[in-house]
Amino acid sequence: MEAMTIGAAARQSGVGVETIRFYERRGLVAKPPKPFGAGPRRYAPEIVDRIRFIRQAQHLGFALREIQELLSLQADPAADCSDVRGRALVKIEEVDSRIAQLADIRSALVRLLAACPGSGALGACSILGALRVSEPAKPGKGGVMKSAIVRIEGMHCEGCAKTIEALLGAEAGVERAAVSFEAREAIVDFNPDALDERRIAAAIERAGYKVLATAK
Repeated sequence: MEAMTIGAAARQSGVGVETIRFYERRGLVAKPPKPFGAGPRRYAPEIVDRIRFIRQAQHLGFALREIQELLSLQADPAADCSDVRGRALVKIEEVDSRIAQLADIRSALVRLLAACPGSGALGACSILGALRVSEPAKPGKGGVMKSAIVRIEGMHCEGCAKTIEALLGAEAGVERAAVSFEAREAIVDFNPDALDERRIAAAIERAGYKVLATAK
């Protein structure tokens, strides 16, 4: 195969011309010298295999910095297969960690969907409410928590109770919230350094329900 233009190299590699230029700027691909006189730069046939290697490594999750290290190992006659194996093992650990994080996210979304009433005003949406966390919780003095019993008016079903429970659980400082449709009340364990009964009541009323009374 003869030397080729950047356009031909891009077509054979399955990438765009700008991708090759980007790899050149990052030092992953060597930029050919400009020819004497007129004419475009000419790329050696090996460029196609190199670009395909970079793309495949990216698909496997390797960052460009890590790909640069792999390419350097390829060019190092003293490098050993164990070097590449070690990098692959590190990448597997990163992938496993990412899978665990995604599983946690999925579980949280499933819980939010289970609490979602499925209809009604957006103010009562448990999913949106759970995303409205304005500040991180602060530890209480000596780890002391408080409890409050909140009487609620306006719940029509167990779905309403689950919605309020999810909204309260998303409030910074709430350790646990249990809402009973039958008793028309919520029991909230919370960090008094992070919020108080007024904020708990406000979170419930933002969702369209009425707080009748709060007992400590």
